[in-house]
Amino acid sequence: MYWCKRNSILALSLLLITACKPEIKDNGTAKYFDLKQYFTNEAARMEKLHSAVFKTVNYNNKPEQKRVLIKNWKRELGLFAESDINKPAWKDSYKVSTQNDSTLYTAIDTNLRTRSVLIVMQAKQVKLIAISNFTKNLLYQTKDVLAYYPDSLYLIEKHQSVKILGSNNYLISGKLR
Repeated sequence: MYWCKRNSILALSLLLITACKPEIKDNGTAKYFDLKQYFTNEAARMEKLHSAVFKTVNYNNKPEQKRVLIKNWKRELGLFAESDINKPAWKDSYKVSTQNDSTLYTAIDTNLRTRSVLIVMQAKQVKLIAISNFTKNLLYQTKDVLAYYPDSLYLIEKHQSVKILGSNNYLISGKLR
């Protein structure tokens, strides 16, 4: 009897968990460009290449440069993937503007963290992804500007202001190959 109740609760829990769908799908596709999937694929591709990266980390105007082998590309490109705008609550929260090979997603609600995503394509291949994130609350304010040029360069620029602790600026660039 105890085993049966425990398994019933487990089965119900699994059913509830699997019933939750984190992405919006219209006819099997994401409503907006799927940043999360794109950067998951890029991380897997980059890990297979085992390429060294010339990386510069600039913290409050104090740069450090070195050539490194990135072992965890999923973590390295994490801020890009975390900027994904395909969340159920946001299905109508972005204005989509298309011009030639560029698509710009702009947040309609200024409370959204990801304010804009620009995708530039050429011959159906991504040439640039540029993202702007902004968060502000009573304790801190942070602004991220991210740029990714496949097989070439990625940039992460972060301005952070924390009450009592002050401001910090980061600029991380990775030159690929």
